[in-house]
Amino acid sequence: MSDPDITITNITAGDIAEFRTLLAKLDDGDITAIRVQVDDTDYIARLADDPDLRWIARRPDGAIVGYATVNRLPGWSDHVGELRLVVDPEDRGSGLGRKLIQHSLREAVSAGMRKVVVELTTDSDAVVELFSSLGFTGEALLRDHIRDHNGELRDVLMLAHMVDSTWENLETVGIADALA
Repeated sequence: MSDPDITITNITAGDIAEFRTLLAKLDDGDITAIRVQVDDTDYIARLADDPDLRWIARRPDGAIVGYATVNRLPGWSDHVGELRLVVDPEDRGSGLGRKLIQHSLREAVSAGMRKVVVELTTDSDAVVELFSSLGFTGEALLRDHIRDHNGELRDVLMLAHMVDSTWENLETVGIADALA
């Protein structure tokens, strides 16, 4: 289970230096997943200019060990949010990812989103299982959709969390608090 002392808060300008420390620990796959331009200091600083639906997870010692964001899609799809998530490699498997996903889903629903999607590479069964256990289901397989750092094409799996039907089912079986 994740450390109960981990706090999740909106990202602020004061978090940027420590956030860059987290980014430095990530590999190319992680950076691709969260789509942060790690070498653009101005871009990273602007993340805190609009902190709604952008969170960091922090240990009591101040270290940032996770980041999540839900980006609302534009126009006719403005009821859909795209979740991006990364956990410090040293903290993976601790339950922190689950805690960040749950927090992100609650906040996305509070912001009026009815569907949340996430794109994952197809090589991480544990991550797919984590999202599936929280009500995400397969939406699409995008073949050769991204290039890795070696230029190799990789498949992407899109999972979706349909808020209305998923939460109704959780209430039906008595586990609505699973996302709390």
